[in-house]
Amino acid sequence: MSAVLDTPATTHAVTAPVGYVLHLADNAAVLGQRNAEWCGHGPILEEDLALANMSLDLIGQARLLYSHAASLMGTDSAAALAARNGGRLDEDTLAYFRDVPEFCNYTLLELPHHAALVGYAKADMDYATTIARNFLYSALMVPLWTQLQTCSDEVLASIAAKSLKEARYHLRHSRDWLVRLGDGTVESTARMQAALAHLMPYTQEFWTQCALESEASAAGIAVDWDQLQADWNALVDDALSEADLARPASSGYITQGKNGSHSEHLGFLLSEMQGLARAHPGAQW
Repeated sequence: MSAVLDTPATTHAVTAPVGYVLHLADNAAVLGQRNAEWCGHGPILEEDLALANMSLDLIGQARLLYSHAASLMGTDSAAALAARNGGRLDEDTLAYFRDVPEFCNYTLLELPHHAALVGYAKADMDYATTIARNFLYSALMVPLWTQLQTCSDEVLASIAAKSLKEARYHLRHSRDWLVRLGDGTVESTARMQAALAHLMPYTQEFWTQCALESEASAAGIAVDWDQLQADWNALVDDALSEADLARPASSGYITQGKNGSHSEHLGFLLSEMQGLARAHPGAQW
């Protein structure tokens, strides 16, 4: 991969901490990989293509963010990572040559496409789970990218402005399907309600401040978390009301993916995503 921004390569007065940029990049890369698993398996042809396109959007966001993160890294960190990939430090290195504890994505995004397999399951991919996750995440990213497009880091602001357009489409797509399935048949309603009940507790991680976010605020990349949560709640509640779905409780253990503590699922996802690159470190394709 190689990513090019239209923003001139200048020295900025304010830059985001590299850890926060990696957090945003990891979110996009991991969900992009998950959505790509539907390619060739969508419930209808149009949805097969829609999810593939959204996956490409997310991977494109990850490329830009990883490239920005690479430019922000200190000499020692950059050298250590570059050594894993034939001396190169670029978006490929950050996506393919970091291990599970080094990823800082939300745990929600690495989960498989089902809550729990049951005896009558015909596949291990549940479309309601995928739609619910895409909705909960894009409902966060639309207001977050909106805020970040005016942040002091000009490169991150440029990435946010581009990503916001894509996130709005992702939100519209997932919301439409959430309403369609929630207000559909008895079975579709039950499956969407079950998917929400499974995933909603993982959204607690959105609102638990971590060192990455505190560092970003201290560096001048300020996010109004109270407004962000209010906007997210409004988007979620409005969609659930239209879909005649109950909002499940958000309680229980708060996952720590953005702090590097992940579920067992991320290792399997990364082994598939990274396998080819790690078999040929430093290769030019």
